[in-house]
Amino acid sequence: MQNALLTWYAQNHRALPWRENRDPYRIWISETMLQQTTTTAVIPFFLRFVERFPTLNSLAAAPLAQVVESWAGLGYYSRARNLHKAAIALAAGGGFPQCHAELLEYPGFGPYTARSVASLAFDAPVGVVDGNVIRVLARVEGQDWQWWQGKTRARIQERADAWVHEVSSYTMNQALMELGRTICLPKAPVCGLCPLRAQCVSWHEEKIALRPRPKPRRQREIWLWEPQILIQRQKILLRKNLKVPFLRGQWLVPGKARRLKVKPATFDYRHSITHHDIFVTLKAPVLKIEEHDKWVRLQEIRQYIPASLVQKAVDRAVATR
Repeated sequence: MQNALLTWYAQNHRALPWRENRDPYRIWISETMLQQTTTTAVIPFFLRFVERFPTLNSLAAAPLAQVVESWAGLGYYSRARNLHKAAIALAAGGGFPQCHAELLEYPGFGPYTARSVASLAFDAPVGVVDGNVIRVLARVEGQDWQWWQGKTRARIQERADAWVHEVSSYTMNQALMELGRTICLPKAPVCGLCPLRAQCVSWHEEKIALRPRPKPRRQREIWLWEPQILIQRQKILLRKNLKVPFLRGQWLVPGKARRLKVKPATFDYRHSITHHDIFVTLKAPVLKIEEHDKWVRLQEIRQYIPASLVQKAVDRAVATR
């Protein structure tokens, strides 16, 4: 099966900007962006990001606000903050270690990212497990894994490691991921073009649509958020969010939030972040300025709050002044 997949990959892989070389920096940026985001959506963000921060040292030297601003639109902004922290640490240490276990010591490097960089940049003999690889292996090997559980993920990692045994992990890991992204799709997979169809257990059992098993859905939470937007002399007041569960730890405009059992009858607009359904009602600013609040120029707000949830509220407040 390995040879069939590698032959297919050599003939059919897509030309992607992070595949132009094996620079660990570009691989790291792309793999971080590709978490929770499609390849098509990532490409323009990746090109803009590496144009602004072309090297590890340039990213490490940049102010965090500029990094977060360049991440705007990708969501999951903890990724941008961890990128910056890790860049500073990696640059101070002289660059990227080649071992995935050492990469795990840096902020934002989980099992997937560490193995991706180690494999794709340095050909370390480790398998890379993402959603595409889980889907391919579950179908080809006929497994009904509860893949969201830790013990099962360890078993899947063992299987992924076995696939890169005695071959280039750089090529095999990309081949598995490419197959999942282009042929072995979640819905309507193109089995007729799959190089592994003859060996695919699920295809022979007619269980392609049943694998991998769906992860139990997390219950969605309904929240009412009432931001108070205070603007003076073209500056807006921001406050670190230490209470609200969405965008926790980030700069927000002051306000109150509470969880509801049912959605409110009236609201200004609605926004979703992960499993949070957020109903927003703007309130007139009646608040006390706290010690650690920050005044930010309106034209610089995206350096602090890139999330569209907040930008919508600010735009509405500015429009009604």
